[in-house]
Amino acid sequence: MTASTPARSAASTGTRAESIPAIERMSGRDWASWLELFAAAEALTAGHTQIARIARAALPDSVQNPDWWAQAVAIAFEQHSGLRVPGQGSDGLFRVSASRTLPLDRDAAIAAWVAAHGAAAQQLDHAVLNPRQSRTDKRSFWRFDLENGGRVEVSATPKGDDKVTLAVSHDGLPTGEAIEGWRAHWKALLAQL
Repeated sequence: MTASTPARSAASTGTRAESIPAIERMSGRDWASWLELFAAAEALTAGHTQIARIARAALPDSVQNPDWWAQAVAIAFEQHSGLRVPGQGSDGLFRVSASRTLPLDRDAAIAAWVAAHGAAAQQLDHAVLNPRQSRTDKRSFWRFDLENGGRVEVSATPKGDDKVTLAVSHDGLPTGEAIEGWRAHWKALLAQL
């Protein structure tokens, strides 16, 4: 890609279209200018860490959470240029998530998940391995591995006085084709609570 190459549309490249306007608003730089910056820095041959560094150096000093935004810009560029597709991490594996707000506290939400689904020996034909529960000052967790299927984290995060967001994050999917099937599965399990 060169500065004279027209920018491809987000829809044609797999870039999440909603991320581009947010990046433009945050940075005060239009997407075509970002693409020119990355082309000049030869970012197509750089790894994710270097692409994020290029983005971070180009952010205005006034940006709040500049490291987070640098990651967002780097991911959008990688998606735009075909280095990764939506849902794919920098390690080449894929991730999916689903969430639901419940009228419970965080420990009760995890207890509800465990009561409903914790004894399951399999999830979509993958054996559940090493289930474990943990807690931090801010969240409660139920985690497990899936044989040949990645890692799953169920987290409960307080949302106000009497609600919690119960989120399922599934990392380590080998292909993007599996994302929507797993998303539907996790949403169905959350809907049962």
